[in-house]
Amino acid sequence: MRKLAVVFAMGCFSTMAWGQAGEFWFNFGESITGDTNLGTPLAFGGSSSDAKLANGYRFSFRFNFNVGDHYGAEVGYAFNHSDLQYSSAAGSALGAGGAFSQGMHYHQGTFNALYYPFTSDTSHVRPFATAGVQFTDFVPPGGGINYGSQNKFGANFGVGVKVHVHGMWGARFDLRDYIMGKPDFGYLQMGSGALNIIEASAGVGIGF
Repeated sequence: MRKLAVVFAMGCFSTMAWGQAGEFWFNFGESITGDTNLGTPLAFGGSSSDAKLANGYRFSFRFNFNVGDHYGAEVGYAFNHSDLQYSSAAGSALGAGGAFSQGMHYHQGTFNALYYPFTSDTSHVRPFATAGVQFTDFVPPGGGINYGSQNKFGANFGVGVKVHVHGMWGARFDLRDYIMGKPDFGYLQMGSGALNIIEASAGVGIGF
C-alpha cells in the first residue's frame, strides 16, 4: 500500500512540476554541413572540394539538470551518419576510376548551458537558448574509434523549445550550430577553415 501511495504521489508531482529536477531526452534529426570541403588526397593539382562531407542523419541522448527557474545544464551524446564524397579527380587518384562516395559516421559528446528567458520550470512550453562545448570523433570509411579516427574540439550554440505533453512526458525541438576544425584523416590537404554542422532535430523525453 505504501509503495502504491509513493508511485501515485510521484505521478501527481510530475504532472504539476514536470522537469523540476531533471529530464532525459532522445532526439532524432538531420546534420546539415556548411563549408563541406575537407580537402584533397592529391599531392599536386588538387582542389579543396575534392573531398566533401555530406549531410546525414543523427540521433542523440541528452540529460538535463534544471537549476532554478531559468537555468539548466545538459550533457549529451550524438551519433551522426554521413557520406564522404570524392570528386572524379580524387576518385581516379584513389583507384576508384571516378567520382564516388563512402558512408562514414562521427560521434559527439556535448556539455551545454541552457537559459529559459521567459518561463519557469513548471511552465508547459519553455523556449530556451543554449551554448556549450563539444568534442567530435570523425571515423573515416572503413575505420573505427581509435583506428584512423580524429577528435576535433569546438563550440556550439542554438535555440529550442520544450513542451510538456502529459504526465512525465515531453517533446522538444532543437536547432544548433556546431563549429570545429576539419578532419584530414592523415591524407587530405588544403582543408582550411572551420567546419559548421547544423543540427535540426526533434525529440521525446521524461521529466523527474
